[in-house]
Amino acid sequence: MKMTLEERYQKKFSTSKVWFDKGKSLFAGGITHQTRFTSPFPPYFERAMGAFKYDVDGNEIIDYVMGNGSLLMGHSPSEVTAAVNDQSSEGTHLGGASTHEIKYAEAVKRLMPSMERVRFTSSGTESTYLAIRLARAFTGKNKIVKFHEHFHGWHDYVTPQSGQSLGGIPKEVLGTVIVSPVDSARVEKILSEDNDIAAVIIESNGAHYGTFPLSNPTFLENLRLITAKHNVVFIMDEVITGFRLSAGGAQGRWDLEPDLTTVAKIVAGGQPGAAVGGRAEIMELMAFRDDEDWDTLGRVPQGGTYNAAPISAAAGIATLEAIATGKVNEKADTMANRLKDGLNDSFMKNEVMGHAHGISSIIHINMGLTCNCDRNLCSMPYEDIYRTMTPDKITGMRRAMLVNGVDMMGGRAFLVSSAHNEGIIDRTIDAFSESLNNLREDGVL
Repeated sequence: MKMTLEERYQKKFSTSKVWFDKGKSLFAGGITHQTRFTSPFPPYFERAMGAFKYDVDGNEIIDYVMGNGSLLMGHSPSEVTAAVNDQSSEGTHLGGASTHEIKYAEAVKRLMPSMERVRFTSSGTESTYLAIRLARAFTGKNKIVKFHEHFHGWHDYVTPQSGQSLGGIPKEVLGTVIVSPVDSARVEKILSEDNDIAAVIIESNGAHYGTFPLSNPTFLENLRLITAKHNVVFIMDEVITGFRLSAGGAQGRWDLEPDLTTVAKIVAGGQPGAAVGGRAEIMELMAFRDDEDWDTLGRVPQGGTYNAAPISAAAGIATLEAIATGKVNEKADTMANRLKDGLNDSFMKNEVMGHAHGISSIIHINMGLTCNCDRNLCSMPYEDIYRTMTPDKITGMRRAMLVNGVDMMGGRAFLVSSAHNEGIIDRTIDAFSESLNNLREDGVL
């Protein structure tokens, strides 16, 4: 009797099951990041190089998670590993200001000029938290507007309707967050009727890094105009889009100038690191003024033991300098287009209703419904995306692709790097075609 996908998964990743059982006695839920769980257990990886990672069972897996989007150049690129190795012997934490942070900020500003002043943090969550606090201090207002399903980290102010549960968040905090549908007229109405709005924050290519795409650049352009009209701070969350949608991120791709920008992931070259930047008059609210009242009561504070830590700075500088040449994005985008075309061919050849879409080096799939979009910015209504990409399809696709030697981001996306080549892309397309057949055999499709 032919094995089911789950039985094949259990067999292929049997040693990972042993490690997961150990983890359950050490970590809440057995994992250290909420997206690392997959049913019935996650694969455990030991090393990675280029477009591949290798698990505890010795399986070679083509990787499209790419450090949750942080590895635009693939795993262990030579210029980044050399920079990290060189710095590690010169000091991992200097406990004070360093020349590294100056060079790091200069590298960021070259690619995103709208960041007139920069402050480094250690994660995207910290960056959006700090940006919101700055917006409140600058405007003297309390509320923020975010969008349905848009994800900006796990802190209290951005969790509502982000695809996460609300456990532990005070009702008083929830009262300061307004969740809007992706409708510029609705945003205009909210800002017109409520004069206590400090900021509007948005994932720059749509909820969950474009799973629910925006009609860009029009939507972002409209937001820029509306927020400026109402003197509300416009925050572009470029944690994933930064340096990926173009060398200058979404704002560079579509010629936008937000008030504040949050970046993470690629900005630190795969090391822990992130940043907030924007208009000098907003960012300078963090500066000391040699005024006791201001410095102790008025200033926006920010700590962070690992802000611009030397190793993160070294990795970030090496990565951003490589991106500035234009070659990294060009290679990743070219391979992503090849992958997207191949995935769409697989849907047709296997007579499975669905499609692949995406811009730059981020590719998404939808299964179960046809769509007349141009396969770049998908025009499928959000309700149809929810209805077609059900949990059983998402979980099933990730499991099937892993069995066939490929790790997808969340079971519905591919984050392509410049380390992927034509042969690797073609292997991925073959794995996807086989996975569609496997899901049909298991009754998922």
